[in-house]
Amino acid sequence: MPTSGSAIATRKVKWDAKYRAKYGIDSAPSSDLPAGVEARLDRLSRRMYRALGLTGYARMDFRMRADGSLYALEANANPHLAEDEDFARSAAAAGKNYGELLDSIVKLGLTYPAQWRVMYGS
Repeated sequence: MPTSGSAIATRKVKWDAKYRAKYGIDSAPSSDLPAGVEARLDRLSRRMYRALGLTGYARMDFRMRADGSLYALEANANPHLAEDEDFARSAAAAGKNYGELLDSIVKLGLTYPAQWRVMYGS
């Protein structure tokens, strides 16, 4: 991004394809994380998921400072599912292709014990 710009990821930074192309802005999996960070992110994600009472799939967004401090930005209980968006790209980085990801979500939904099913039957 230009040095005169804000350090905040605005709508333009996130969604404007021309702006992103002009400044070479892209999302990519983390690489070369310090030892133990991936496990910490996994634990934090699971704790956030449970604490918020989430069900189904979700995406947790974090930032890490140079000193290794982790900060949770958000728990997104309804992330964008397009193949070229962060959720699907994260699944791909973890070895799950787009078809497998969608299949997993559908299976999860079909087996979810929704309260109304318990009360009224399916």
